[in-house]
Amino acid sequence: MDSALIKDAQYLASGTTLAQLPGPAFAEIAFAGRSNVGKSSLINSLTQRKKLVRTSGTPGCTRGINLFRIDLKTVSKDGESADAVIDFVDLPGYGYAKRSKTERRSWGPMIESFLTGRPGLRAVIVIVDLRRGLEEDDRQLIDFLKHIDRRVILVATKSDKLPRNQRKLRVKEIQKDAKVRVYGYSSSTSEGRDELLAALLRAAHISAA
Repeated sequence: MDSALIKDAQYLASGTTLAQLPGPAFAEIAFAGRSNVGKSSLINSLTQRKKLVRTSGTPGCTRGINLFRIDLKTVSKDGESADAVIDFVDLPGYGYAKRSKTERRSWGPMIESFLTGRPGLRAVIVIVDLRRGLEEDDRQLIDFLKHIDRRVILVATKSDKLPRNQRKLRVKEIQKDAKVRVYGYSSSTSEGRDELLAALLRAAHISAA
């Protein structure tokens, strides 16, 4: 697969339990990360839609599991094209202290049940801040995903906040720490978009005919 064009992207459904969500009809890619890491901005940037996912100056606004359906056209290096559909899953952010303890506790089982029990899930994008690297919550999530044999795609956002000559070095440092390939990304400039989009489509087994 050489490139992909986003034809349409729309909100599909929300729920706080698996039972409230529609059954998976297409391959799903989940997005997880701390509440202040730019998860909504990343999804909007990947889909090239400014307002597909709500963004806010207040971290922790995503409380349920939100599904978005993405219609796209893939184009191979030989010029062959094919239509495809993939669902993006926006999981609640973790690590935000101002939510009530009861609410934070409820997120754990909700996210865990989705990650372990969702048959359409093909990969989980774990998002970290390139400047901060992995925090303990991130390490625990990555270890858990490896334990349940879920594919991890680690994305270090906000790369535009660092000088260009420091970005690759910081990516390598995080990669060494996580023992997982790291994709640098900037939602502001879309730097890294094509490479990341290709990676998640490969994880979803989507390619041009």
